[in-house]
Amino acid sequence: METARGRAVRFRAVSADDPNAAKRAAIAEIFPKTPFIGGLGLVFETYEPDRVVMRLPFRADLTNDGVVYHGGVVAAVIDTTAAACAWSNHDFDRGSKASTVSMTVNYVGAARSSDLLCTARTVRRARELIFLEVEATDTEGRVVASAVQTYRISS
Repeated sequence: METARGRAVRFRAVSADDPNAAKRAAIAEIFPKTPFIGGLGLVFETYEPDRVVMRLPFRADLTNDGVVYHGGVVAAVIDTTAAACAWSNHDFDRGSKASTVSMTVNYVGAARSSDLLCTARTVRRARELIFLEVEATDTEGRVVASAVQTYRISS
């Protein structure tokens, strides 16, 4: 799989004996093709079990002033990255109905005329709930926002 910039996405191989491997891999293919995510132009940089990095290439039309991303855009990228991370190591025998249950975002900086990079990692998986932490940075590694999310996947 390649990103919009032609770089190969890092996707850690899983055991061929894992019946969920193909379904998990399909998430990274499907997400960017959905209307909202595709409209934003989000691309996967890394898609590994319990760790996902997504990039939002800079677009002035998603900013408040042509320079700084609108907070809602940052939150949408954080939410999407966390959701992808929740799916990245999911056992599909447990269901496929999903939604964000809660999300808290702390804005601590601004991505000024920069791509936005969001890194999500799974903190804990319960029966239906997945607890995640996300950090959004600019391309220089300066933190823009941090978040915690609870995501549910059920039958």
